[in-house]
Amino acid sequence: MSESLHEALGAGPPAGVDQVTLFVPSVDRNGEPIDQGYWTDQALSTFGRLFRGATAFPPGRGVWRDDDRGGELVYDDTQMVTSYVAGGTFDDEVVLKGLKEFLCRMGLQANQGEVGVVIGGIYFGIVDYGQGGAG
Repeated sequence: MSESLHEALGAGPPAGVDQVTLFVPSVDRNGEPIDQGYWTDQALSTFGRLFRGATAFPPGRGVWRDDDRGGELVYDDTQMVTSYVAGGTFDDEVVLKGLKEFLCRMGLQANQGEVGVVIGGIYFGIVDYGQGGAG
């Protein structure tokens, strides 16, 4: 069906079958505002380079429980950046390194307790930022 639908719609090359979604918060782990626009643009640029394109959706209200701080709830207006990627994309070490570097840089510089990304329907809560993903 996919091929016939692809042809019937006159679509270009398949963009992908796996969805990647990043949650871009509006506050840091202390509830202090961050430059969400900057991080959304950084995510769009990173996803565009690594995955061919991406879309950012308007903020929705969210909450995250910071277990390292006794279960304190941090409320924010989360923006989602999403992309569809071709199968095998994450077998490429350059793609994985680029994604990790961005996620870790955002985690460190935006003072996040966790950076949430969903890949292929599986949630990954990035908490070990190392040196911002470098190395």
